Amino acid sequence: MRFDASSHRCIIVIDQHLSPGLAMNAASVIGISLGRLTDNLVGHDLHSLDGVVYPGVITAPLPVLLASGAYLRQLHQQSSEDAALLAMPFSALAQSCKTYDEYGERISTAPSDQIELVALGLMGPKKTITRLSGNLKLYR
Repeated sequence: MRFDASSHRCIIVIDQHLSPGLAMNAASVIGISLGRLTDNLVGHDLHSLDGVVYPGVITAPLPVLLASGAYLRQLHQQSSEDAALLAMPFSALAQSCKTYDEYGERISTAPSDQIELVALGLMGPKKTITRLSGNLKLYR
């Protein structure tokens, strides 16, 4: 996907029952993954007056919102049915693993309907993202 800040929106939705530490972990992992998957999401490097380089950051606001686990699953289902949306699901299973290899082994033997989602990154047309997330509270 190629991100266009004038027509796209990007959000991260966190399970409202996740502890702050696990919520920060989930948001960080999703942010890194979305940045890797999406062209034009991260802006170019910037320089201060005295020449210090500040690497590019996301080119649009990135609200972190709260939802129930059931709504996370619903959002994930809806996003998988809409080709205009990019979804980055993040599971409790991922957070319970010590290595990526362990995660790969465990997720490959788990049916998707039994994988608990703890967070979801969503990106797509502004109107669609707003319709799906407009009623969610901001993580504070």
